[in-house]
Amino acid sequence: MSDERIIPERIRLEPSWKARIGDYLQRPEMQALSTFLRAEKHAGKRIYPPGPEIFAAFEHTPFDAVRVVILGQDPYHGPGQAHGLCFSVRPGVRVPPSLENIFKEIQRDLGIARPDHGCLTPWADRGALLLNSVLTVEDGRAGAHQGKGWEGFTNAAIDALNREREGLVFLLWGSYAQRKGQLIDTSRHCVLTSVHPSPLSAHRGFIGCGHFSAANHYLEACGHAPIDWSLPPRAVLQAGFTPA
Repeated sequence: MSDERIIPERIRLEPSWKARIGDYLQRPEMQALSTFLRAEKHAGKRIYPPGPEIFAAFEHTPFDAVRVVILGQDPYHGPGQAHGLCFSVRPGVRVPPSLENIFKEIQRDLGIARPDHGCLTPWADRGALLLNSVLTVEDGRAGAHQGKGWEGFTNAAIDALNREREGLVFLLWGSYAQRKGQLIDTSRHCVLTSVHPSPLSAHRGFIGCGHFSAANHYLEACGHAPIDWSLPPRAVLQAGFTPA
């Protein structure tokens, strides 16, 4: 991969998002982030997700299509896992433990059987913005790119949704995601909080939280269509899935 494919200001942002937060990419802290990522690449470090997928969450869920926002921390740091959507992995990649617990709660809450893969692209295409707070990570080093500038950019995205939209649902799981809650006006939007779905905490409140049905009830009460939380079988998804 050439260096330019991972430099933020050279990556195209989906038009509806670019109109609202594209200018943020030119801020000094984002220029510093660009310099950092370039240096990491030159040092031979592997960065996830691949450059063209860094902004995949925005590409799959345009601004006006967002109905639900799920906030993650940073991308998966194992080879072949991250593809730009929080908690999601490519078809055929082993489902991570946190996502397994998300599927368990969906089955408990809505009666939807666990899928045979962990690719959440259909959710994103249906209006669930699957946004990590930090959009890149170094191979094998969880949290390696925290504090490098991404947080301000994703804050700007949340702030734009908060100000310009009404009746959205924000799912904030774990203390890290919940810190974003201060950006959200709860008189205009629904904020649902829980412990993180990781194995360390899921059974202290995530399993049983009922967030998926609660999100849909709120959307319907606001006159919005609910999210279909089911996923097509892996074979169906892979037939139309073209990795970057």
